[in-house]
Amino acid sequence: MKREAVIDPSLEKTLLCLHAAMNLGSFWKAIQQLLAAAIPNRLIGLMLQPNPILPMITRWTLPVPDGFFAATPLKSYIAAQPRQRFVQISELFSNRSSLVKSAFYRRYMAPQKCAHAVCLLFWQGHRLICVIAIMRTATQGDLSLAEMNLLRQLYPQFFTALCRLRSLEREHSVRMDLEEFLSRLPLPTIVLRWNLKPIYQNRAARDFCAVWEKGPEKAQLTKATSPIPSEILDRCRQLKQQWKEAQPRTLSGPQTRFKEERVHHPRSPHLRATLHLKQLGSAGVARPHFLIECEDLRSSTAPRTGPASSRLPHLVRLTRREQEVARLVCEGRSNQEIADDACLSLAMVKKHLHAVFRKLEVPSRSRLIALMR
Repeated sequence: MKREAVIDPSLEKTLLCLHAAMNLGSFWKAIQQLLAAAIPNRLIGLMLQPNPILPMITRWTLPVPDGFFAATPLKSYIAAQPRQRFVQISELFSNRSSLVKSAFYRRYMAPQKCAHAVCLLFWQGHRLICVIAIMRTATQGDLSLAEMNLLRQLYPQFFTALCRLRSLEREHSVRMDLEEFLSRLPLPTIVLRWNLKPIYQNRAARDFCAVWEKGPEKAQLTKATSPIPSEILDRCRQLKQQWKEAQPRTLSGPQTRFKEERVHHPRSPHLRATLHLKQLGSAGVARPHFLIECEDLRSSTAPRTGPASSRLPHLVRLTRREQEVARLVCEGRSNQEIADDACLSLAMVKKHLHAVFRKLEVPSRSRLIALMR
């Protein structure tokens, strides 16, 4: 027995656009397209406030005065009927005459030549997070029973798309914050795709690549625009070949775990890169990627009293005087003691220390000491 479609097949394309929305702009556009295809209307409105501490977002297809969604009697009705999904404006008034005479009608509906309206209400618990308003002219008439049934069928589609959009924006926000945090870390880190194209490279890694290519003195004087060293890329290619050769033998069993590889600078062996071939933890079709951690071994092997300029790549950003101040801080000296030892005024010591914190992106003396250990 052939089953009838739950929703009109003519709406399938607009529904796909709704569920493909990636941001507020595409979500609002998809709402307009879907409702225009589903129900005759004069204008459409959208209210969003997923977070109560953020301002309300409103969109209209035609200009409407501010305050529609917070106006009496709509706001009073919503407060008295929590979790109600639909409200027709005519339900808020005892009869048609009282609606036409109301301030609500004169302010929000009459200027748009609208005589009828319905609102779809979306809730999170007992808090209203979204409203979709549809207004119609007197000629279009109030919504029929069939049109209300169609809106009831579309309601879960809107709600699913809204939840997905909130999840996407939350993930995007977290990802952006994480990337910003990682970009400020002093540990030089590089992530390469399988084709050896960079996915991520923080500023410390760019500085490290410049020191690898030019040496610390020239790197300090020029902008850090050096490519990823060829020695590191060559070792990544070797790992790729090993991975390809191992795959035919591991299709029916667990994947081979590759040990980390280390690459040293050919002339400055204290500069080292550690390569990790990162594979998916579960079955999948994506190929591995490369995580590369860069370090200067002299920062851990040099004596604490050695020159700070040997601690690459972080301290290469500092002037000679700033390196001296940083070294004295790491020896536990107070600002006054640093001033006495370096023959500087107390104000100049504070100025140099502020520059050290800013260039190395550390907030305190304890973090500076931890970085230089």
